[in-house]
Amino acid sequence: MTLDQLFRFIQFEYPWPLGPADGRYLMRDHAGEEPHHVLVFASWPTTTQRRSRRRGREAEPQSVPAETGLSRATLVETTVVDDDAARAWLDGIAGTHAEETVAEGLRVLNFALRAQRAAAADPTVREVSAEQALIVRAGYGEGVEVAEGAWTAARDLAVAVSREGSRRQRRESALRPQERLAALLSARDAVLACEELALRARLDLDQQRPREAALQTHLAIEAAVAEFQAFREQGDIARRLAELEALRGPLSAAANEALRHGPSQATIDSVADALGKIESALRARAATTTY
Repeated sequence: MTLDQLFRFIQFEYPWPLGPADGRYLMRDHAGEEPHHVLVFASWPTTTQRRSRRRGREAEPQSVPAETGLSRATLVETTVVDDDAARAWLDGIAGTHAEETVAEGLRVLNFALRAQRAAAADPTVREVSAEQALIVRAGYGEGVEVAEGAWTAARDLAVAVSREGSRRQRRESALRPQERLAALLSARDAVLACEELALRARLDLDQQRPREAALQTHLAIEAAVAEFQAFREQGDIARRLAELEALRGPLSAAANEALRHGPSQATIDSVADALGKIESALRARAATTTY
């Protein structure tokens, strides 16, 4: 990256440490290829105005929490663009392309966070969404500028607006999860193993990791068939249970295919369909449970 060349970027800021150390990282799809992005991590430590106390001294109430540190991830494309092309791209992002641009940026960022989780052997490193971000912006600038988090021109993307809209749409359906949360915390219900496995499979599928999605969905359906036996008298759970049992063989084959050489598109589609059925059964189980 040189001073007189322009590069496009998308930038995410989060109020917690993302995991990777500050620095610049080259991103490639395959070894030996040219990098498609430079990923720049920068962070600012958590600060607090609280005075330190001697060990053993009684704690005083604090109405103001410690200020949360900030983490910034900047995905810089390695393709050089001229000023006209950069401006046109930035203007276009304000419309229908914003969602696609953010989704692609998150895919690359979450790939890096997954790599950090494996490299550090730290299961607490988590992937992120646009809704969790303090801000998402897109822009362009000279090489040194964007590598240091600055830009020639940038635009904040309206993720807050879409988040608010989705909240309104989900307001009614959110009441039931809130009720269940109270039941879970008060030990009137329990989290099923198949729920956790299905959530992991959904994340893998959404992040375009079909091998992992096939394996997780296979485990999720095995757990679901075992765990749903206790609820077969509720609503239409017995019918759904029979449907899940019929999927065990195909999902076992999908998992084996994933282990051997990666699943085909047809297999990925069948995994997605099966995962949808597990999620539907879980929703039906929650809807027919009295807390």
